[in-house]
Amino acid sequence: MTYTIKEVAQKVGLSIYTLRFYDKQGLLPFVMRNAAGYRTFTDSDLSIIHTICYLKNTDMKISDIRQYIDYVMVGPATIDKRAKLLSEQRNKVLAKQKQLTESLGEIDYKLNIYNSPEAEQIIKQARAYVKNEKQLSDHF
Repeated sequence: MTYTIKEVAQKVGLSIYTLRFYDKQGLLPFVMRNAAGYRTFTDSDLSIIHTICYLKNTDMKISDIRQYIDYVMVGPATIDKRAKLLSEQRNKVLAKQKQLTESLGEIDYKLNIYNSPEAEQIIKQARAYVKNEKQLSDHF
């Protein structure tokens, strides 16, 4: 079965503009064109587009996604290269995940204060501490 760019956009949740951009960036070399010159997509194409979306969602650079797609297009001879590229991206995702977890911890800490019955008192004490600290530093 083949799909138009409009149908693919609806199926994968991307705009037609984004699909065209990806094509111009070399991410969709597998997409065929019909006699009228319009892009036509197959189910296999949709599968690779889903992979592209997942990689993009991990903040993988377009150039790295293009390299991955190039490896895919070559075939099984590039399995090691693909694995290396994805392993590197996985490590980046894990580092970002760790950073986000730490940031979430700080947000939760603040929310616990703001949701506490003593929130107003805690904030007043913190402001008084900062004010006192600033006054002390002016004397040096």
